[in-house]
Amino acid sequence: MKKFACFGKKLQHLCSSSCQKIARLTKSILFLFAYFNRFVLLRMNPFWFQILYFVFLSFLGFWGLKAFKPKTHDSFNPRNIDMFFTSVSATTVSSMSTVEMEVFSNSQLIILTIVMFIGGEVFTSMVGLHLRKYKLKNYHEKVISINTDLGLSNHTSLMEQIELGLIRKSEAELVIHNQLVLEHESMENERLKYSSIKFLEFVVLGYLVVIHVIGLGLVSLYFTVVSSAREVLKNKSLKMFTFYVFATVSTFASCGFVPTNENMMVFSKNSGLLLILIPQVLMGNTLFPSCLRFSIWVLGKFVKKTESDYLLKKTGEVGYLHLLPSLHSILLVATVCGFILVQLAVFSSLEWNAEALSGLNSYQKFIGVIFQSVNSRHTGETIVDLSIISPAILVLFIVMMYLPPYTSFLLVKDGGEKNPRRLCGSGRTKKRSSGKVVENLIFSQLSYLVIFIILICITERNKLKEDPLNFNVLNIVLEVISAYGNVGFTTGYGCKRQLHPDANCQDKWIGFSGKWSDEGKIILIVVMFFGRLKKFTMDGGRAWKLL
Repeated sequence: MKKFACFGKKLQHLCSSSCQKIARLTKSILFLFAYFNRFVLLRMNPFWFQILYFVFLSFLGFWGLKAFKPKTHDSFNPRNIDMFFTSVSATTVSSMSTVEMEVFSNSQLIILTIVMFIGGEVFTSMVGLHLRKYKLKNYHEKVISINTDLGLSNHTSLMEQIELGLIRKSEAELVIHNQLVLEHESMENERLKYSSIKFLEFVVLGYLVVIHVIGLGLVSLYFTVVSSAREVLKNKSLKMFTFYVFATVSTFASCGFVPTNENMMVFSKNSGLLLILIPQVLMGNTLFPSCLRFSIWVLGKFVKKTESDYLLKKTGEVGYLHLLPSLHSILLVATVCGFILVQLAVFSSLEWNAEALSGLNSYQKFIGVIFQSVNSRHTGETIVDLSIISPAILVLFIVMMYLPPYTSFLLVKDGGEKNPRRLCGSGRTKKRSSGKVVENLIFSQLSYLVIFIILICITERNKLKEDPLNFNVLNIVLEVISAYGNVGFTTGYGCKRQLHPDANCQDKWIGFSGKWSDEGKIILIVVMFFGRLKKFTMDGGRAWKLL
């Protein structure tokens, strides 16, 4: 018994010491994590923070895809470069594809869904809001500490002056009163700004959740009611719920990936489904600022009226890229509708009776053209084969994909408010951190795109000579601009278009870049990252003066 008691004491002592070591280790890890978190939040430039965020998410998505086997792992297993390309495409919500979507298993589709959701602009902007709120809170605490020290110092100085007879007591009391009033107003303004940004964070989160829940519900209801759409998923062996979630997340995040090889072509006759997805495309992309402002205005009628008024009137002070002034929001809606009408008119006049829309009745064509026009602005879901439509429409799509999502037709003059793009997008303050030398070396967006196109023409120069109908400059430009705009439109690759037919060539539902060399794919990966972070270089090229 004594031996057992002694053994028990030793075991208890060993467990106690082990628990203490684990507790110390955990405490140290938490301390290091908190220190690193504080360093990142307060000191890291937003540009480098987002680069690390998207690169890390891309590798995380790549490892997630590699962890599960594809459906066709016995006959076909995608190469690592193609898997990483797909992960980057989902992270940057570009939907550029080098692998057929039906190759991926259900588990891999779930991984892509998570990556698209976390990489979406609304979600990442919410992360940015959280960082801004944290910085503001830290700054507010420092200001309180400094004001307290200054107040004590000034109070002591005034008391000494009273004792020396330099000023009267009534004058000193007036100075102290005025100082306290100014400090109180400053602190109240900072508190209001902090609470307003906190309220905005909850509004964006609620907006994100509500749109996804409604979208998921409507898509599920449509497939439950319409048997023809449900049969498509059964024939392709796709799980219903996975498809619903994947399609909803991809559409709202402006990614454009669809679990079917043909994208939305297989649903071109399902006009009801297209009508459900069109609002999600707009509310998650080009009309997000206008919808967000409207949401704040509505909520301000019931809750947080003070914070709501502050957000609506002080958009420049808030510094949130997607919260635009009222005039800009109104012009944005008008511009988006104008672009859709222009594309609708051009597309209908050139392709109404052409092969691209064959098999559809007039109503289906009308809804399909609207869907196609809406998706040309940064989403990329398609109901037509872009390789068979008119080159004039391709050029129009290139222009639409190049334009930033919040482009307004009429210029908005600065009416005393700061530009939220410069405040939030580039991370600049009144004191330029990078210096004028670096700014003068930054090219314009168009200059970088020309460089990327030239580099890809060099890497694919042999194919440009041997296969000119597939590998032509227009198709390359469309692919590069599509990657830059994070859209995903592509002309694909057709074996029938080969001048020298290859007996081993197989037509696949992949993007045109799927036939590029590894060097060309790597360049396009860089383009996708560049396009996802283009808000940081929108002011580039100002050193060049074209006279």
